[in-house]
Amino acid sequence: MATGFGLQHKIREKISAFSGHVIISDYDNNQSDLTINPISLNQDFYPHFDSIEGIKNVQTYASIGGILRTEKDFEGIVYKGVGPHYDWSIFKTYLIEGKIPDFTQKIFNDSIIISKTLADRLQLKRNDKVPAYFMREGSQKPQLRVFKIAGIYDTGFADFDQTYLLGQLKMVQALYKWPDSLTGAFEVILDDFNEIDEKTNEIYQAIPADLNAQSIKDKYPLIFNWLQMFDFNILMILVIIIFIAGLNMITTILVLIMEKRQFIAMMKVMGSDNRRLRRIFLIQAAYIIVFGLLIGNIIGLGLIYLQKYLGFIKLDPHTYYVKTAPVYIDFKDVLFLNIGVVLIILLMLLIPVLIIGRISPTKVLKFD
Repeated sequence: MATGFGLQHKIREKISAFSGHVIISDYDNNQSDLTINPISLNQDFYPHFDSIEGIKNVQTYASIGGILRTEKDFEGIVYKGVGPHYDWSIFKTYLIEGKIPDFTQKIFNDSIIISKTLADRLQLKRNDKVPAYFMREGSQKPQLRVFKIAGIYDTGFADFDQTYLLGQLKMVQALYKWPDSLTGAFEVILDDFNEIDEKTNEIYQAIPADLNAQSIKDKYPLIFNWLQMFDFNILMILVIIIFIAGLNMITTILVLIMEKRQFIAMMKVMGSDNRRLRRIFLIQAAYIIVFGLLIGNIIGLGLIYLQKYLGFIKLDPHTYYVKTAPVYIDFKDVLFLNIGVVLIILLMLLIPVLIIGRISPTKVLKFD
C-alpha cells in the first residue's frame, strides 16, 4: 500500500507541478501543449475563484515551441511562460540548483529554469546564457531571444524534463504581440486531488461558455489509467496475503484444538458449553494474530521509513517516472488495515472452531 499509493501521489504531484489540476483554456488549445488562441485575463474567477470552494490557486501561463541552440548542439523545447501568481511550492522540491526567478515584477525578466536533462545535453550550467529561436505565425524569420539560466530542476519525469523550460509570461506575450490583458490559459490548483472530477465539473459550469475546463486526468489519460491499475493490484495482493494468513491461522487453531482435546473434554464434563469453549480458542487466536501484526507492523513500517529517507530501492525513471520507489503513509489506512485483518481472519476461524462441538468427552477421557 505504501509503495503503490506513494507512486500514485508522486506522479500526480509531478504532473500537477507542470499542469496544475484543472486547465481552463480556449477549446482549440485543449489537445495541444502549445498556446493556439489566447484568452482574456479579465475573468470573474481570476485571480481568486470565490464561487467554488476547495480551490487553492488560479495561475496564468502560455506556451510556445522553440529551439535552444549552442555552438555544438540544439534541442527542441516548449517554453512555458508563467504569470505573477504562479504557485512554486511543489516545483521547488525538484529544484536541484539555483533559485526560482522573480516573475512578479512588471518589467521583463530573461531568466529561465531549465531541466537537468536539457542542461546535460547542451552542456549548460547555472548563470549561462543560451539563445533560443521561436517561430511565430505570420512571420517567416525565427524570433531570437537570449535567456539566462537561473535554476536547474530534475523531476525524473522524462516526458517533461526533456521538453519543458519555464520563464516569464511576458516573453510569450511579446513574441505573439499580445497586450498584457491576454494569456494562454489558466491552471487551477485544488486543495484535494481526490475531488478533481467533481471540481472539474463545477469549474466547467462556472466559467464562460467559450472556455473549456479539462482535468489533468483527461489530458494525460494513459498515465492516469495506468495509475488506476495500482488500486486493483494493491487489492489483489492484500486479498492473497490475508487469505494465506487465514489458512495458516486455521491450521494453527486446528492444531491447538487437537492438542487441547483433554482440556475441552474436562471443561464439558464440568458443565462448560461449546459456545464458551469456542470463545476461549478465538481469544487465543486473536492474541496470536495481534502479536503477529505487531511484529509485522514494526518490520513493515521500519522498511517503509528506511525507504523514505534512504531510498535504497531504485526504479527505472523511463518506466515508472521516478528514480527511487516513493512511499506514502496514512496512519488511518494502517489502522483500518490492521483492524480489517483481525476481523476477517477471526471470521474465517469461526468454521474450524465448530469442530469443538464434535469432541465427545466420553471418548476422549476413555481413550486418555
